[in-house]
Amino acid sequence: MTERHQGVADGTGLIDEALAYAAPAALRAVAACGVADHLADGPRTARELAGTTGLDAGALHRVLRLLVTRGLFTEDPEGRFALTTRGALLRSGIPGSLRDAVLMLTDPTFWDPAARLDHCLRTGESVFTEVFGVPFFDHFARDPATAAVFHDGMAAMSSVEDGPIAHAYGFPATGTVVDIGGGRGGFLAAALRTAPGLTGVLYDRPHVLAGHGLGPAADLAGRWTTAEGDFFEKVPAGDFLVLKRILHDWTDDQSVTLLRNCRRALAPGGRVLVVDAVITPEGRPHQGKTLDLLMMASLVGRERTEDDFRTLFEAAGLRLTRIVPTPAVLSVVEGAAD
Repeated sequence: MTERHQGVADGTGLIDEALAYAAPAALRAVAACGVADHLADGPRTARELAGTTGLDAGALHRVLRLLVTRGLFTEDPEGRFALTTRGALLRSGIPGSLRDAVLMLTDPTFWDPAARLDHCLRTGESVFTEVFGVPFFDHFARDPATAAVFHDGMAAMSSVEDGPIAHAYGFPATGTVVDIGGGRGGFLAAALRTAPGLTGVLYDRPHVLAGHGLGPAADLAGRWTTAEGDFFEKVPAGDFLVLKRILHDWTDDQSVTLLRNCRRALAPGGRVLVVDAVITPEGRPHQGKTLDLLMMASLVGRERTEDDFRTLFEAAGLRLTRIVPTPAVLSVVEGAAD
């Protein structure tokens, strides 16, 4: 390739990167409008879809045409669009649906601050308060509709990863699992299902616990309780204290405070399990590196490396014993009391 042609290729590639935000915008649009649900019975043209969804056929065709290039839909020579295996995860009300997760990750609570990353670069601080007037979780406390988007999205993400993560860790036959900041209870349910002798505690704020999903699970009857509180003040005692997608929300100092609370509540011989992305130093792509920028823009935390976790554990009086990889983006960082 000549130098001139290489320059054109590099320039085109850079412009492609700058335009890449259009794809998640299109993804959010079809998720919000429920387009995938209308393709469950087979391929349809944009005009046919418009007739069942009430959308504009021309605009819909243009959006779907872009998402075909992202592997979410296919288009045949007759102009009929169909779901791919990945695109089918946009359907609502099916096992493994990620529609709510897409709506959460593209919600203004993440989208708007991400557009202001230059503020983070200049100040080293989150821009969320400048955009919304209050910190991230305070915003949810005053806006139940936005809070529901967040918790529904987190539950959707968890639904496809909880079982594989719990099985990868390999809980023993007995013990008490405490899911700290456990939300709807998906991971606790997955952990308890790995061994019938395990019991569990779902620990979170009262308004979060009000929406938990453990009650209807007949196979878990009598094996769990809930507990309300602030994990920066104290946590329930147990053999396995789980922090899944929690530490990455908080600063190092706040994380150490939380880990110290876990150490105090840890039963003899117990383990603290931090379930988060573990960033590797190599330049390979990793979803955690993208999530890290969302943490920087909207929250005060970060995704961490193995060395970062070891430093936090040591400051809290814990020893990092092992890191268990899982089929998901997350790993289980295990710690024990010294």
